[in-house]
Amino acid sequence: MEGKAKARYVHVSPRKARQVAQLLKGKGVEEALNILHFSVKAASSALEKTIRSAVANATYKEESDKKGGRGAEELTVKEIRVDAGPMRKWIRPRAMGRATRIRRRSSHITVVVAD
Repeated sequence: MEGKAKARYVHVSPRKARQVAQLLKGKGVEEALNILHFSVKAASSALEKTIRSAVANATYKEESDKKGGRGAEELTVKEIRVDAGPMRKWIRPRAMGRATRIRRRSSHITVVVAD
């Protein structure tokens, strides 16, 4: 049984989201959700939501296949990937007539859970 979920255009820098995602690779779903629930990083809420969606997709897929009886507690995080999304760019005026470019980064998160 395998489930996949994507969260796109998440307003978190990919570099910061990858720091949290590295903690979760290969862990069981319950353990990964516990880590995310007690993490203080901003990316943890988006990752938690995406993992829950992947688990729901996996259990729904299993129910529709009617192969029976395994639950979400047997799933592990097989793959978790954080890619860069589009950047919102704008100019902020600075002292002495200068300007600074501001880049607001976003990310695309992909999670695959499997037995």
